[in-house]
Order: sequence, then C-alpha cells, then structure tokens
Amino acid sequence: MLIRREEPADVEVIRAIVAASFTRPGDVDPVPAEVTLLDELRADDSWLPALSLVAVEPHGDEVVGHVVCTRAWAGGRPALGLGPLAVRPDRQRRGVGSALMHAVLAAADALDEPLVALVGDPAYYGRFGFRPATEYGIEPPNPEWGPYFQVRTLSAHQGQTGIFAYAPPFNRL
Repeated sequence: MLIRREEPADVEVIRAIVAASFTRPGDVDPVPAEVTLLDELRADDSWLPALSLVAVEPHGDEVVGHVVCTRAWAGGRPALGLGPLAVRPDRQRRGVGSALMHAVLAAADALDEPLVALVGDPAYYGRFGFRPATEYGIEPPNPEWGPYFQVRTLSAHQGQTGIFAYAPPFNRL
C-alpha cells in the first residue's frame, strides 16, 4: 500500500469510501453526515491540501482509504482537527487506517503543526499517541465528548490550552 496526497480525480471515490464506511443499517438519510462534512470542508478555507491523503494499492493505484486534517484552533492558536478517516469496508482491519494515521501525523509534524485533535475511541487512538485533551488543558467544543475528545501533540507544540474550535463545517453536523 502507498500513501499519497489526494488528487482531483480521487474526489468521487473518496466520497464513495466515506459513504460506505459511515453508512449504518437503518440509516434514513442515504448520504452519511461525514460525506456532507467532507464536501463542506473541501470548500472551506480550513482545507489543507497537504493533509488530505489517500491510501492506494501499489498495483493499479486503486484508492482504498482517506484521511484529512483541517485547520482548527486551540485557545485561539492554530491546531488541526482530524477527520473523517475512512477505509473501504473490504479493506478494513488490514492496516490501511493505521498507515493513513501515521502518514498524516508525520506530514502534520513536518509542516510544524503543534497538535492534532479528534473525537474517537480512546482504546483505538491511544496507540497513535492520542491522550485525553484535558491532560493538555484543552477543552472540547462539546463537554459531553469527555474522554473521546483527544489530542496528539507534535514537535512544534508549545503548551496551547483553552477551548478547541474545529473548522466551521464541523459546527453544522
């Protein structure tokens, strides 16, 4: 598997992967909120093309996963919000998501970003160095997220604290 930046030709297959990854049995809306979020993020000033990555099969260049980080703020200072992260269902549990996570964190670190935040399972994301955001003095935009709101600090971290603010499209979920 190879990880590379998203290209314009990848947009529709990324949408399909995100839809397949987040659609649940019994969903009323045929388009999961994560697909709409991704579309809105892509159209927003918070979109960071260097941090929109795809996983591809080494033979045939078939896209099987996607991750994105967008501009966010922690205590009024720059930060990153991670998500959505999606892997084609038939390729899940084979290391694709882990490879995407390692690649986007490395790319963010190389760009001198200070931290990445996400909402997710602490047992899963802890293996990538994510910790409860409150350990760093960063408060979630929604207090109900509790331990699911997590932060991974990077090399350029300088002790940011305060309330975390995702890119505006996240507020419309």
